[in-house]
Amino acid sequence: MKKKTFFITTPIYYVNDVPHIGHAYTTIAADVVARYKRLAGYDVFFLTGTDEHGQKVQQAAEKSNREPQTHVDELHVRFKELWVRFNISNNDFIRTTEERHQKVVREILQKLYDEGEIYQKNYEGWYCMPDERFWTEKDLKDGNCPECGRKVEKIHESNYFFKMGQHRDWLVDHINQNENFIQPKSRRNEILGFLKQPLDDLCISRPKERLPWGIPLPFDDQYVTYVWFDALINYISVHGHLEQIKDSGYWPAAHQLIGKDILTTHSVYWATMLKATGLPLPQNIFAHGWWTVNGQKMSKSVGNVVEPNHLIDQFGVDVIRYFLLREVPFGQDGDFSHKALIGRINSDLANNLGNLLNRTLNMLKKYFKGELPSPDVSGDEDSPLVAKSAEVIQEVDRLYGELAYSKILAKIWEFLDTGNIYINDTAPWNLAKTDDGKKRLATVLYNSAEACRVIAILIAPFMPETAAKMMEQLGIDTPVEQQGLDSIQKWGWIKSGTQTHQGPQIFPRIEDKVAEKILEEVTIGGEAPASKKKEDGDEDGLITIDDFMKVDLRTAKILEAEKIKKSKKLIKLKVDLGTEQRQVLAGIAEAYEPEQLVGRTVILVANLKPAKLMGLESQGMILAGSDGETIILGGFDGDLPPGVRVK
Repeated sequence: MKKKTFFITTPIYYVNDVPHIGHAYTTIAADVVARYKRLAGYDVFFLTGTDEHGQKVQQAAEKSNREPQTHVDELHVRFKELWVRFNISNNDFIRTTEERHQKVVREILQKLYDEGEIYQKNYEGWYCMPDERFWTEKDLKDGNCPECGRKVEKIHESNYFFKMGQHRDWLVDHINQNENFIQPKSRRNEILGFLKQPLDDLCISRPKERLPWGIPLPFDDQYVTYVWFDALINYISVHGHLEQIKDSGYWPAAHQLIGKDILTTHSVYWATMLKATGLPLPQNIFAHGWWTVNGQKMSKSVGNVVEPNHLIDQFGVDVIRYFLLREVPFGQDGDFSHKALIGRINSDLANNLGNLLNRTLNMLKKYFKGELPSPDVSGDEDSPLVAKSAEVIQEVDRLYGELAYSKILAKIWEFLDTGNIYINDTAPWNLAKTDDGKKRLATVLYNSAEACRVIAILIAPFMPETAAKMMEQLGIDTPVEQQGLDSIQKWGWIKSGTQTHQGPQIFPRIEDKVAEKILEEVTIGGEAPASKKKEDGDEDGLITIDDFMKVDLRTAKILEAEKIKKSKKLIKLKVDLGTEQRQVLAGIAEAYEPEQLVGRTVILVANLKPAKLMGLESQGMILAGSDGETIILGGFDGDLPPGVRVK
């Protein structure tokens, strides 16, 4: 019998971005559903990737004096490496610079052009370079881009347009007739509100003379494809050409998870592109909210961007996966704080989950030498535990259909609480005191172990490493994936006689003193926790690790150097940071001649606010040491490429 198929996608992430907790949030959310569906026996295809075309990529490559392809080949790896660390189980990672993708983009463009869905005209409009998007006069807000609020420039040129406007009415009908097409409901209403206005046609090209970095139009090689038209097609290009897409069994996607900032491009641009191409629309587009940090929006300028690798190092992968999806209902904005994270670790993971497993294994070791006994005498207290298991399994399955992650976890924790209450009510320590009680004890501890196994299966999509550890300590060799959801439909899968292997607590409690130290060290956006702020003049001269981490030190290769006229000390440097080139002024002219500097790798403070010296802008600061007379540049024993983080 052929398996049912299931296709889920994340957005493809912009290759110039540094991966942050927001990227991880979407990808983990998709991973959880993919893992659950595999446990349910589905043939799952889970796709993520990177968006690698467009003007911003070209400009960044030019600044670093590299070809765009070389630039993106290096940068996309950051996302791949982070997904490995987060145990993301994607089936494929697509890049828009791959030929398999470009081939399908050209195929769709040619099809739409041949069918009269694409036409050429002269166009004058307002262009937002950061968003790489045209706007009409009526779209602007206070003369600026309505999306990002930044300045726009007026551009007059000939371009190709997709007849998006003619598809407005049927799109409104589709949204009204399919309640789950756009979720949550607030986002659905947002798009319906947007579609009350006339829908403009979509400019889908850029002249090659202005932007050569992109996929050439198959019917006019003097133009390249607009980055959004190109990028959206990744969701189907991974399955091959148009006929292969239809026959793949994976399209339409069950869920396309995105951030709310790209809702319009997916629910309007993408939907109309698919309609014109003759392909069905995805079953669901889910636009989740943003993460703030201690109430502030994450921003490089504020310095409060949460770095995922640092969190993994500090707390572990499964803790972060759990926290992100438990703390905030999916679809709403959420606030990240270390205090809330530590609270979840101690309350949910250590006191509840860790406690149930640990006390079960402790008693099995104490009363049965670690061997799982055969259930013997059943009691009235057993029925609520078994019934709760069945109820939770059914409700969890329903909630997955809503992508209600926090509710799913809350429901699993209801069963976990029932397990802890079961142990308290049956009091195994009292049963062990009599011969009749020992018979009943065997049933109680068997049921406690089976409850732990059921919980491990249910949390496996969220915390795969934790589920594997639980199975190992329970003595179960069969991997979670092989047990599947079928194994928890009927109570009593775990075999009597299984030898358990109690190990370290899976989630040790973070003691108050340790938690206090962590919170003291956490400084977001220059603000320490309110209870720990010091008055001016009460500083001890020490900084925290988070203070230090705010200073972005990078390796920089000096490309050019020249002395500045009328200055005895300053040298103007042109340095390569890997992703861009900068002008830096350094007060080292009395110690170094310009020709001595070219080719050297130095340490640059890369996030220093630009300053003007002698009428010239300096975009960073070179580190050097001085004893008052001699100046020596900081450096390295070996060679490092430009742009490497110094820490």
